[in-house]
Amino acid sequence: MAQHAMGFVDTLMASHAGPAELAAIALGSSIWLPLMLTLCGVLIATTPLVAHRVGAGRESESASILSQALGLALLLSVLAVILLNNTDPLLALFRVDPLLASKTANYLSAISWGFPPMLLYQALRSFSEGFGRTRPIMRIAIIGMLANIPLNYMLIFGKAGLPALGGVGCGYATSAVMWGMLSLGIVHLIKDPTFREARLAFRWSLPHLDALGQFLRLGLPIGIALLIEASMFSVIALFLAGYGDTVISAHQITFSVTGLMFMIPLSVAMALTIRTGQLLGRAQFDQARFSAGCGIALTIVIAFINSSILLIASREIASAYTDIDAIIDMTVQLMWIAALFQIADSIQVSAGGALRGYKDTSATLAVVFVAYWLVGLPAGYVMAEPLALGVFGYWWGLLAGLTIGAVLLSIRLYRISHALSPAHSPLAGTADHSV
Repeated sequence: MAQHAMGFVDTLMASHAGPAELAAIALGSSIWLPLMLTLCGVLIATTPLVAHRVGAGRESESASILSQALGLALLLSVLAVILLNNTDPLLALFRVDPLLASKTANYLSAISWGFPPMLLYQALRSFSEGFGRTRPIMRIAIIGMLANIPLNYMLIFGKAGLPALGGVGCGYATSAVMWGMLSLGIVHLIKDPTFREARLAFRWSLPHLDALGQFLRLGLPIGIALLIEASMFSVIALFLAGYGDTVISAHQITFSVTGLMFMIPLSVAMALTIRTGQLLGRAQFDQARFSAGCGIALTIVIAFINSSILLIASREIASAYTDIDAIIDMTVQLMWIAALFQIADSIQVSAGGALRGYKDTSATLAVVFVAYWLVGLPAGYVMAEPLALGVFGYWWGLLAGLTIGAVLLSIRLYRISHALSPAHSPLAGTADHSV
């Protein structure tokens, strides 16, 4: 939540700089967020790989995983910087207004310099989480969030002798914060005694072909699945580019609020990856299945709470962003739709997190593709354009896609967890093979 709150703060503070600045961040976020999720998703493979070795008592072997993750992060950083500094053709393709396109491109260029530390930090973070060391990561995220607020204020509105950069200032603030978080992550790995064996065995090297292949087999499906999910929101934002600042702003405010709420079930899902990975590394299959069930039950409870907040306090939440009545009214209606898909969204993310612990990522990718790109986005487009529901049609499409995803991922988790259970499968004794 603390890390996502940086984007939440960006949206909130930029909204007070004017609808044009908020629209630039909305369109820019629809480009850099999917890219970030995809590249970070590849590096998330570090967590289950490390967790299995920690569970099996082979902590020193995790050092080579960290080395390969850092090398891969450097290679991916170069790709990200190049892409984010060459977005003019993409914005022209969607016929974005020239002034808005210029603001968006400048924002993306500013945030691109935060991608190298962001990806390197993701490798360190995933490594630490594989050991179950999540509290230091929480503290670093909180420090980053708190630092982002004054940096945003100074760079957006031109305080402390700095120029008023508007939405572009959010990009520079985020980049600066990511360099600080990377520095704290390095200190954490050097100082924490938990990683002593891994530090002693660590040897820096660029990715080898065999290690790179192992990472990509596990990480690419994770990254592409995250891309598919995030890109559905991003493509919707690009489709809405011609609807005007009011519609874009209402969509971005709703996306910002629900995205912040989503961080709670997402955190449970990340914990499930760690727990199931470590338990499977110890060949404790029934305990892993029980842990997955508890995690999903917890996210359902969280979903009911989130839905209640959206239904009861939607107008008050929207009013915190803007005092423009048209934007507030549209945001309230979107939040009511968002309240309906909280349960499905929570179930699909927690089931996906547990499946990552089982190193089952390819099937998850297939499910996400079907649910979002074959059901959610087409249904949303039909309702938005031919049926003339506009932005509301796209959000109804999101509800359909998330529901399908939740059902299919739950079935997949049930089958794979029961197949590895000693009570259901003769393969239980060959844990490493079956996993």
